[in-house]
Amino acid sequence: MAYELYYWDGLQGRGEFVRLALEEAQAPYVDIAREPGGSARMLEIMDGDGEPCPPFAPPFLKHGDLIVPHVANILLYLGPKLHLAPKDDARFLVHGVQLTIADLVTEVHDTHHPLSTGQYYEEQKEAAKVRATAFIDERLPKFMRYFERVLEQNPHGGRHLVGDALTYADLSMFQVIDGLHYAFPRATKRFGEHYPRLAALCDAVAARPNIAAYLASERRGGHNESCIFRHYPELDKTVR
Repeated sequence: MAYELYYWDGLQGRGEFVRLALEEAQAPYVDIAREPGGSARMLEIMDGDGEPCPPFAPPFLKHGDLIVPHVANILLYLGPKLHLAPKDDARFLVHGVQLTIADLVTEVHDTHHPLSTGQYYEEQKEAAKVRATAFIDERLPKFMRYFERVLEQNPHGGRHLVGDALTYADLSMFQVIDGLHYAFPRATKRFGEHYPRLAALCDAVAARPNIAAYLASERRGGHNESCIFRHYPELDKTVR
């Protein structure tokens, strides 16, 4: 039974964290919004007339009759099934890392929409400059130092964020770093010097056969300025 992924067509966004896990595991799935009438189906499920606890927003995953919303929640569900998370209580360590990644992703989004998601970027550019500067100077290093330390303190050698095998948190970390390089190329120019373990993890994920094939395929959409990781040169700055 194929998994059904519901997310906005044409965007990597938060749906990409789920796609990477499905692609790495070579799990059968359908990206519903890319199918004819798929976006309408997604909105119908969100409308959920008479259905208990419909999802608030995409992404969400449908597997049989079960609908699982939210990236971290979806990956918590998929992880053991796809052999991308431990089946014992250590899976909650992976989940904790994923939730921290979710916090970071929210802060990235807020660099270009610091005032309101209902306004265009052009309507809040000055506030975005202030927010992006604070993010690059303060918040990004704090998050990256934390993830670098998680790798360093992993007793299994520091090749993965949790344990001695690839987990969905490693895949998500790749997506974050890839997105940061797109959004803030000047700020991340020396990323590998500042965070060598994270840079090595990112390179190792990109080189995995299933991920490499996915990245080279038409299924992998590009970053763009309608997504979470957006490149606005005026928000980027050089970091020593």
